[in-house]
Amino acid sequence: MSGAAHYREAHPLVFVMTHWINLICMVMLAFSGFYIHFPFFGGFMGVARGMHFVAMYVILINLTFRIIAAFFVKTAVDLGSREVDTDIKNWLPQAKNRHQFFETVKYYLFLRKEAVISAKYGSLQKIAYLATIPLTYLMAYTGFSIYGPTMNWGFFAGGVDMVGGPMNMRIIHYFMMWVFIVFTMIHAYLANIYNFSPSKIIFAWKETGH
Repeated sequence: MSGAAHYREAHPLVFVMTHWINLICMVMLAFSGFYIHFPFFGGFMGVARGMHFVAMYVILINLTFRIIAAFFVKTAVDLGSREVDTDIKNWLPQAKNRHQFFETVKYYLFLRKEAVISAKYGSLQKIAYLATIPLTYLMAYTGFSIYGPTMNWGFFAGGVDMVGGPMNMRIIHYFMMWVFIVFTMIHAYLANIYNFSPSKIIFAWKETGH
């Protein structure tokens, strides 16, 4: 697949924009989260907290919009193709590649030389991307559960009690931040494992290929 063309049909402009919003919000959340956890310079806590919550609200709205849009916006059904269909179909199991999970894992572990992706997303990609949806909402839940104005609300207080107190919830929230950071790094690597064509589409909306 290293020579596959990457057309705009694979990533329509509306999804390029949601990707940019996710990236900006992730950077803001990570930076402000680190600062709230460990203020490495003074006079910024109020701004950091405001930044953290604004970015959180934006990313939740953006994610919800992205999920809804997947049922209406059409995208390419394969890499290197201009044939389009409703985007949600790219996220669901497909006969053409659902049997390739273990072979895909072997490729990413350098136990197989040739890639086996036969659709827009490989089976491993589908699992990883779908997992980020509940994890993002869960991340927001843990954040509200340790936030003063909302931590005593029944919906959040119940979760705090379930995990053994606010400190344990804070640890979970902090640990999940690292999960997202590592995921983002792995995502960036795997998206460009063949070449930088995917990044050119996502960041510059520039087509590459034949």
